[in-house]
Amino acid sequence: MDIAINKLKELKLTYKLHEHEAVLTVDALKAVVSHSKAMPSKNLFIKDKKSNFFIVTTASDAKIDMKTLGKKIGASGAIRFADDKFLTDKLKIGKGCVSPIAAMNDPTVKVFFDSSLQGTDVLVHPLVNTASVEISFDGLSSFLGGVGVETGLIDLAAGAAPAAAAAPAKKNKPDKKKKEAPKNAPKKAEKKEQGGTKLGLDASKDKDFPNWYKQVVTRSEMIEYYDISGCYILRPWSFSIWEQIQSFLDGEIKKLGVKNSYFPLFVSETVLNKEKDHIEGFAPEVAWVTRSGSSELDIPIAVRPTSETIMYPAFASWIRSHRDLPLKLNQWSNVVRWEFKCPTPFIRSREFLWQEGHSAFATLPEAEVEVLDILELYARVYEDLLCVPVVKGKKTEKEKFAGGLYTTTVEAYIPATGRGIQGATSHCLGQNFAKMFDIVFEDQEGKRREVWQNSWGLTTRTIGVMIMVHGDDKGLVLPPRVAPVHCVIVPIYFKDKAPLNAQATVLADTLLKECGVKVETDLRENYNPGWKFNHWELKGVPLRIELGPKDMEKKQVVVVRRDTGNKETIAWSDLTSKIPAILIQMQKDMLARARQKAGECMIQTYEWSHLMKTLDEKKMALAPWCGELQCEENIKTKTGEGTDEEDLAEGDDKEGEAFEKLTGAAKSLCTPFQQPELPAGTCCVLCRKPAINFTLFGRSY
Repeated sequence: MDIAINKLKELKLTYKLHEHEAVLTVDALKAVVSHSKAMPSKNLFIKDKKSNFFIVTTASDAKIDMKTLGKKIGASGAIRFADDKFLTDKLKIGKGCVSPIAAMNDPTVKVFFDSSLQGTDVLVHPLVNTASVEISFDGLSSFLGGVGVETGLIDLAAGAAPAAAAAPAKKNKPDKKKKEAPKNAPKKAEKKEQGGTKLGLDASKDKDFPNWYKQVVTRSEMIEYYDISGCYILRPWSFSIWEQIQSFLDGEIKKLGVKNSYFPLFVSETVLNKEKDHIEGFAPEVAWVTRSGSSELDIPIAVRPTSETIMYPAFASWIRSHRDLPLKLNQWSNVVRWEFKCPTPFIRSREFLWQEGHSAFATLPEAEVEVLDILELYARVYEDLLCVPVVKGKKTEKEKFAGGLYTTTVEAYIPATGRGIQGATSHCLGQNFAKMFDIVFEDQEGKRREVWQNSWGLTTRTIGVMIMVHGDDKGLVLPPRVAPVHCVIVPIYFKDKAPLNAQATVLADTLLKECGVKVETDLRENYNPGWKFNHWELKGVPLRIELGPKDMEKKQVVVVRRDTGNKETIAWSDLTSKIPAILIQMQKDMLARARQKAGECMIQTYEWSHLMKTLDEKKMALAPWCGELQCEENIKTKTGEGTDEEDLAEGDDKEGEAFEKLTGAAKSLCTPFQQPELPAGTCCVLCRKPAINFTLFGRSY
C-alpha cells in the first residue's frame, strides 16, 4: 500500500485514505465505507486469447455483458477472468485487491473505465483490500498516466462497439467456392491478426492528442512500455532513427576536432556536490545507489544526471599547458533523471540517450565560436534531417544552465498543442567549473590561467518532437533522411503470385544497389493489400510502391507519397532516377510545410491583452521585453492566473493534460538571434519599462 500512497503524494494528487477490515466483495466494501459519498468501484481482471490483460472499472451496480465487452476493449478472441495466479505474477496483489491502481505493477495491463464514472469520485483499493482510496476520476486517470499505464473509455451501457473498419479487400466469392477455400485463407488470417495488432489509430491528433501520441508511438512499433515508470524500450524502428541522427552529428562534430570518449555512469556524492549551484537544479532528480546486494553502502553513489562533475576532475589532471588546449570531448551515453512528474515517451523520461560534449579553451572568444558552431549543427539536425523548423536564440538568465555563463538553444514548436519545446542547448560555461575543479593551464608567458569551458547536448527527445510535428491520424510521417525504410513495394495479387514477387524483388535490389534507396518488399500472403497499405502508413514509410498484374503488363508501378497521398505512375526503367528525386522533394516539402505552420503561429505583439490572446490561440508570442528577472517572474505568474497548473511552465508534462490544455503559465523560450527592428521608445509588454529586445514567450513542455 505504501508504494501506491507514496506515488499519489509524489504526483501531488488529492485523495482520502479509508482504512478498514479486509473485504472481498463490493457489497462488503460498501458496508465498511458507508460514510463516504464516493462510488465503490467494480473491477474486472480479464485475459484474452493472446494473453493480453485488462482491468475494467465501472460503478458497483453496473451490469456487464461479457459477450460484447471483448470487442469494446479490443481483446483478441474470447475473454475470461484471469486466474488468481496472475494476480500475484502480474499485479503482485492478493485476492480481492484488484483495482486500476494495481496496474502500476505491470503497465502492460491496460485499464478501461466505464464512461459513467466521468465526473465522479470513486473508491479503489491501493494494492490491498484493507484500505480504499477516495479519488476523483480525473485524479485516478492522472495517476495511471503518471505510472505509464495505457487507459481508455468505454460505454458499458451501449451495444457492442463496431469493429474497426477493415482494409479494402476483394469481394467474397460465391458460397460454393468459399467452402472450397482452405482454412488458412489470407482473409481469415488477416482478420484475426488485425484484431491482435490493433492496426490503425483510434484517437485523433487534433481532438485527443495525448491518446493519439501514446497510440502512435506504440502501434507504429517505436517504443514498448517497461515495468519501471518513465523507462521505455526503444524498438528497432525508433532506434534506427536515433542512429541516423547519431551518424550525422558524430561526423560533423569530428570535423570540428571533437573526439569521442566514455566516462563512468556513477559519481560520488562528494564530487557531485562540489558545484552546488550546478547540481541544485538536478538534486530532486538524482538517482542514488545505496545498496550492494544485501549490504548498505557506506557512501551512496549517484547515477549521472549529467557529466560535468564526472569529467572535470579528469580535465584538471589532463590539462597542464596551453599545448593541451583546446580539449574537445564528446560521449554518446545514457543519463538518469528521476522525474517525479508524469513521463512521456521520448519527451520526458527517467532514462534517455544523448550525446554530451565538453570542451576547454584558452580564451573566451574561442569558446564562443564553438558554442554557435554546435548550435548550428543542432539546428541542422532538426531542420535538415527531421524537417522540424527551430528558432535559434539565447536563454534568459532565469532559464540558463545552472552554473554556466550563458545558454544558447534551438526551440521547436508543436502546433497541435500550442506549446514550445526545447530542442537542444549549447552552453558557454565560462570559468565557473574551472574554479571549482582547479582546471588551469600555463599560458605562453608562463602564467597560470583558468580555462574557458563549454558543454552541449542533444537527446532522443528529437524523435518525439519529429513525431508530434509530422504525425497524422494514420500514424507516423517520417522524413526520408531518417526513415529506416524509404519505400515499401506491395504486390497486388490476383492469381499467379510468383511473377509479382520476383519482379518486386528485382525492383528492390535495383533501387538499393544503384541509388542506395532502402526498400522493403511486403510479400506476405496472409494479408490483403489494403491491410498492408494501412500497416506501412502507420509506420510512416515515405513511399509506397504498388505493383499489380496490369502494372506487370505495362512495366510500371504506382508510387504513393506518405505525406501528401499523391500518386504517380512510373516506368520500371525510370525508377532509379525518379524515386531519389521524389524523396528529396518530399524532404523539402515537409520542412516547408512545417516552417509555414510555425511561422503562422509566431505572433509579434506589443500589448499584454494581445499576448494572452495569442497564447490562448495555441501560438507563441514574440514580444518586447525589459530583460528584468522580476518582470519575467511576473509574466509567468500572470499567464498562469486562474489555473492550478502554473508548474506546467517548468515542463511538468501531466500526461493527458499538458498535451491538450492551454492552461499553465507561459515562460520565456528564448531571445531569438534574429530580431525584428525595435523602434526607439518601445515598452516592455508587461511592465512598460523600456524594452531591450524581443523575446519569445509561450507555454511549453
